[in-house]
Amino acid sequence: MNLPADHIRLLFGLKLRQLRLDRGLSVSELAQQAGLSISYVTEIEKGRKYPKADKISALANAMQVDYDTLVSLKLSKKLEPISDLLRSKFLTEVPLELFGIDPSDLLELLAEAPAKVSAMIRTFMDIALTYNMSVERLYLTMLRSYQEMHDNFFPDIEADAERFLNQFAPSGQAVDEALLTNLLKTQYNIHIEYFDPLTQPELTALRSIFRPGRAVSSANAPAEKRTLHLNAGLTLEQRSFILAREVGFQFMSLKNRPYTYSWVEAESFEQILNNYKASYFAGAILIRRDQLVERLSALFARDTWSNDDFLQLITDFGATPERFFYRLSNVLPSAFGIDQLFFYRFNHTAGQTTFHLTKEMHLSRQQGPRGMVDEHYCRRWIALTILQELSFLQQNKGFDGTLCRAQVSEYVDARQQYLIVSVAHPFQARVGSHTAQQNMSVSMCFAINDALRAKMKFLTTTNNDIPFRIVNEACERCGIFDCRERVAAPTILQKKRQFAGLKEAVEKLK
Repeated sequence: MNLPADHIRLLFGLKLRQLRLDRGLSVSELAQQAGLSISYVTEIEKGRKYPKADKISALANAMQVDYDTLVSLKLSKKLEPISDLLRSKFLTEVPLELFGIDPSDLLELLAEAPAKVSAMIRTFMDIALTYNMSVERLYLTMLRSYQEMHDNFFPDIEADAERFLNQFAPSGQAVDEALLTNLLKTQYNIHIEYFDPLTQPELTALRSIFRPGRAVSSANAPAEKRTLHLNAGLTLEQRSFILAREVGFQFMSLKNRPYTYSWVEAESFEQILNNYKASYFAGAILIRRDQLVERLSALFARDTWSNDDFLQLITDFGATPERFFYRLSNVLPSAFGIDQLFFYRFNHTAGQTTFHLTKEMHLSRQQGPRGMVDEHYCRRWIALTILQELSFLQQNKGFDGTLCRAQVSEYVDARQQYLIVSVAHPFQARVGSHTAQQNMSVSMCFAINDALRAKMKFLTTTNNDIPFRIVNEACERCGIFDCRERVAAPTILQKKRQFAGLKEAVEKLK
């Protein structure tokens, strides 16, 4: 594998520093014995300069090693993680500048404290291996951090969406399936075909496949045919979003991209990022910002909350609940100043007792649900109780629709209150290489404070029809011992209290 020049300089500098320390030489001693300046040797060790052959020979002679050993890119065992990192795609494929990191600063950090940084890198690698973290999952985790850093609001994409709307859907014209289909065919020369998941079950888990171009015969000369294959089982809302997403790829000229949806096999972080940009663009043209702000302002000004009216709002915008909540996360921080919020999605199979957190995004820096390992989420969360209610209605009432529920939750330890709005509906989930019928709840959670009460009038009225419940993070951490919903013992809380008691006993010995 060919390494970039700056990585080769860093590896050589780390190797030189390692050999110098192994021989008990200071920088000045090595510089004197090699006939070089101290500043020059320092620049080499920091990976800023790579010496010419004659100077490498002088350094090798000063440390009594042969030339080939010094120029070899192989590092000692304790520095192998740094070597692995530099040989991986991480530093070349991940745009570190998105996170405010200058790649040169990172390389200098590696050079300044290689042993400590190496131990940190090895720790991260071991954690990733322990929890089977795939490259795609790592990329998605990085993307989520990037979204949270920017409150999931990107003015440049909003501007692109506005430019698109002014050009192709002026005067508030609806961006519908017909408009998107026509644009893809006439503006971008993309042919649309459908595949039947019943006759091609191996493709059931995919909603769309894009073929970037293949040669086809014509009367004049071979031409490139670009095709968007759509799953014939998609709903109107799903088709519209995928078409709008494809328009986003084309309109914003996002070349490096995944070709499948919704299951994405990414070759680089850029593909994941561009996939997100196209999806953001799709949400922005399908749910116009100005129209959404107007409808939300009217909703927030009401004295009471209505689950049915909120569901109707989602329907009016022709969106899935998840896509609508995601668009809310774009608009609320920038248009209303509501930035203490988080979004999460749970999957659940009717009749089972397990719930899986499959997506989360935290714009709030306060307490809120997060992914857990070997713990049981609090069964008082509205995101879980709505799934239990939906399962009951499906099994006993023949219900096949969508539910909306709201709840004010107060965390028992932090005493922080949240308004949670949750929507649950059935969907086809991908399980391995197959699909299965499951239910999904998506929830938007708002930290209740004076700023939120000033925006949402119904929170200040006594008759707002929103249930209130005391909740916690997980059963293992919870001290509500008379909880009827508990499904696991408070083991983590007990260990915490045992440790506190031990610490107090030790203090008394002084």
